[in-house]
Amino acid sequence: MVPVPSADRFDAFRALADRRGRPGGRLMEHLARARAGTADSPETWAPAVAAGVGLPAAAALGPAEYYADLTTPHGHRHVRVCAATACFAASGGLHLVEAERALGVDAGSSAPDGSVSLQAVRCLGYCYAGPAALDGETPCTGATLADQLAGREEPTAPDIPAFDSTGDPVLLGDVLAGECAWQVWPRAVTARTPDEVQAEVAASGLRGRGGAGFQVAAKWAATGRSPHTVVVVNGDEGDPGSFADRLLMERDPARVLEGLALACFACGARRAVVLVRSEYPRALARMREAVDRAYEDGHFGGAVHDSGVTLDVEVARGAGSYVAGEETALIASLEGSRGCARPRPPYPADRGLWDAPTVVNNVETLAAVPWIVAHGGAVYARRGAPGEPGTKLVCLSERFARPGCYEVELGTSVERIVTELGGGLRGGAELAVLQVGGPLGGFLAADRLDVPLTQAGLAHNGAALGHAGLVAFDRSVEPREILRHVWEFAAAESCGACSPCRVGSRRGLELAGAGRQPGEEYERLLRVLSEASLCAFGRRIPEAVRSLARAYGDRLAGWDR
Repeated sequence: MVPVPSADRFDAFRALADRRGRPGGRLMEHLARARAGTADSPETWAPAVAAGVGLPAAAALGPAEYYADLTTPHGHRHVRVCAATACFAASGGLHLVEAERALGVDAGSSAPDGSVSLQAVRCLGYCYAGPAALDGETPCTGATLADQLAGREEPTAPDIPAFDSTGDPVLLGDVLAGECAWQVWPRAVTARTPDEVQAEVAASGLRGRGGAGFQVAAKWAATGRSPHTVVVVNGDEGDPGSFADRLLMERDPARVLEGLALACFACGARRAVVLVRSEYPRALARMREAVDRAYEDGHFGGAVHDSGVTLDVEVARGAGSYVAGEETALIASLEGSRGCARPRPPYPADRGLWDAPTVVNNVETLAAVPWIVAHGGAVYARRGAPGEPGTKLVCLSERFARPGCYEVELGTSVERIVTELGGGLRGGAELAVLQVGGPLGGFLAADRLDVPLTQAGLAHNGAALGHAGLVAFDRSVEPREILRHVWEFAAAESCGACSPCRVGSRRGLELAGAGRQPGEEYERLLRVLSEASLCAFGRRIPEAVRSLARAYGDRLAGWDR
């Protein structure tokens, strides 16, 4: 890829990396290999990794001391236990303590002899069967998690239950009915133009499904079809409670890649990168296999299907960071840097990956594109809700009687999803609050679920669509424990790039754990977080906390200020 000049800013790391052949991706892979099997701190092994790719020690120490997968000691047996919302709701958080006892090691540490290590992570994508852990790359789930880790029971991990409630699925056709992918791309690249593909997506009104909800066609158009354009697939599905992207990458990776190919065609991009989070090892393997097969079948490479189009695709692995799912942080991670959000402007469409115009679309967004191009944007636009067309994958957590991934029309009532599709809570338990769209998405009270599943409808009720994961809390979990859990997540996952979020999230956790009513300091804290944070992560924390307090009413009085 030809370097794109950056006239108004100078980045010393990028300049040096340019001279070294841009080894950022290789750096992250080398760091991951160096970390495997060692409990030593990064300063003992990261500088040698940097030297091996021609970079100074600081270039490796930065990411090695930032990403959870690299900072955590690794024994010869490395176990990752989910401490995210759905698993917390399933066990009240007790499963982590039980895992520590079963393995004889505390979370975040390694046994003295290096035999085993334990890492607490925030979502493994088994929200429908939690609590969950990965023993190496072997999943273990359910109420007997500790016994599975101790070897007293065989590991068990059911496949993701998937259902369609629309009658004509856009996203789950192959998963549920065996529809074949790669039916649209060969015809589009040989018989249609980039303008025609972009026009269909524009007519569809498709918005990004990763949380921000930006118009997809507008994002594509913003690159101006520069020949240096790069399209990045964001497979860093970090919102605890959501496993839709994992389902698509594991069960229908070809459809995701076909959507990627069409996006590259519309943008004029010749190169694409697929980023899959490290917590999804099976999805990573399936995506790599699917890319290799796509090259073999002529979908990628030079002169695709005897056209004049060249498209090269690579797959990269994340290293454990929630904020690295934000597009500027994701780009930084692909360059081998700390996954911190960057100020905008410049926007990625102007200068993104290595200063090239960059489009970042999430997995579910791209999986919808083949259907839209095949059936027409106008047909897609008639589905869903006014102003928010189409369908959405909604994930229901383990507390539901029928957990799993459901394709629904946007605008469907949350109450219908909870009671009819999900069957209410298992065992006849009583719903207390419902978390929507991840830990920073927001909470709805059990008697306030008559809300349309749209960005506008949820925002009006203090929540956010996000990835549309629905995590149910029954009345066995104390409201203050959920409040503390939200602040714990915020403090652990803040990237640290801005003081309001870095300091504010930790102070919020201290106040939530103090056991006393919030005062003026707490009000100031929420105001500073919402107004001064660099990215949406910090700005969403106050809304999530306030929505939880409103949902519980008198049981969390004062925390909704």
